[in-house]
Parts: sequence; C-alpha cells; structure tokens
Amino acid sequence: MPVYTIYHNPRCSKSRQTLQLLKDNGIEPEVVLYLETPPNANQLKNLLKKLDIPARQLLRKGEQDYKDLGLADQNLTDEQLIDAMLKAPKLIERPIVEKGDKAILGRPPENALELI
Repeated sequence: MPVYTIYHNPRCSKSRQTLQLLKDNGIEPEVVLYLETPPNANQLKNLLKKLDIPARQLLRKGEQDYKDLGLADQNLTDEQLIDAMLKAPKLIERPIVEKGDKAILGRPPENALELI
C-alpha cells in the first residue's frame, strides 16, 4: 500500500478536514506536525517539485511574518522564499499531502482525492 504523508497543523480546519477525508477513505497517513518538525531545505524543495508550483504559491500571504519579512516583493527568488519558510514554518501553506512522486495542497480538502 502506498505511503501517504500529511504536513498537518491540527489548529487548521482545512488540515483537520483533509486528514479526516484520508481516514474516511481507509488511509492512515504519516502525520508530520510541520510547525514542530519543519521540513529542511531539501524536503521543502522536493515538496515544491512534487506540487509542481513555485515557492511563492506555497506562502501563506495572510501571516504577519509575510508582511514583516517583505515577502510580497516580486523580485525575491525561490531560494529566498524557501529560506523564509524554513525560518518561519507557519508561512508554509497547509495541509500538504504527499504520496510517492506527487503532492497536493488540501485546499479544498477534496484535492486529496486526486492522490487516492
């Protein structure tokens, strides 16, 4: 059976709904509480590759750190944005569900069905 991983924040309703959706479909994913155990640079780059999105699309633009760090600056490179996410993991959009060489953002939670 394929291994599923969810990068999860239990305080986030979309994250909880996505986890429940996986469980309702018979999947017990590995749960990574990414605020407590953030991904390293290689893991984050790998997730971005699997998501097939640039780093900017993984940023939570409503976070205070986004404003404080000036991340709206369109001249920032993916490397700079990744560095910001490593320093402040709450900037990482959630939840991310990973299976093999693919990953999705669980916004909306039903997106997770693409991996089942």
